[in-house]
Amino acid sequence: MASDKVSRVAEGEFDVKIAAPEQIDVASNTASIGRHAIEKTYHGGLTGRAFGQMLSAGQPQKGEASYVAIESFEGALDGQSGGFALAHFGEMDAGSEALQIGIVPGSGSGALAGIRGHLQIRRGGGKHTYTLTYWIA
Repeated sequence: MASDKVSRVAEGEFDVKIAAPEQIDVASNTASIGRHAIEKTYHGGLTGRAFGQMLSAGQPQKGEASYVAIESFEGALDGQSGGFALAHFGEMDAGSEALQIGIVPGSGSGALAGIRGHLQIRRGGGKHTYTLTYWIA
């Protein structure tokens, strides 16, 4: 895909598996930190698989927690083969949730070299959907 800086949008669904947390050693009497393996399969405009790691802390059962994650995708985006990484930051507090997911600059490969953008995730009806807004720098 040639460099064009024109924003494009890809949409679809994804399946996700998040492993049970592996506890990370921390000082006693401090918040615990969990490490989770992530595996995703994307369908739609983004087709392929992603693997990653997530770190989480807080009390999600009480609606108070944060996570950070990096996932590495390989497959095709609108028919162009390659890969890239996504960086996540999520937080829940006092009944609200915030989630930011961006394509890691410099992580694009193959026809997706130079890719930039951000991903939005929605959950509902037992499904996960995404909207990826991207451009090639």
